[in-house]
Amino acid sequence: MGTQRTTFDKLQRERAKKAKAAEKRERRRTRDETSADADLGPTATASGQESAAELLVLIETLHKRFEAKTISFEDFEEQKADLFGRLAALPIE
Repeated sequence: MGTQRTTFDKLQRERAKKAKAAEKRERRRTRDETSADADLGPTATASGQESAAELLVLIETLHKRFEAKTISFEDFEEQKADLFGRLAALPIE
């Protein structure tokens, strides 16, 4: 006796489940991008640059968001590198 093939209804359910998962991933990705842009936007001072204290607060906020699992590891690393780069570029007083 041969193996039983899957039914058309089962294939449709599997396709619908995959489509729903893909939509959910896309919603999460866009939500994370928009919240990252809003939370880590430039907070420029009168001279046009952030102060070291402001950048450290942004880094702390970024770490809290990562610990709360509101952003992915890749986004966390990218934003952290950007913030540390901006911090290193500040003139030493």
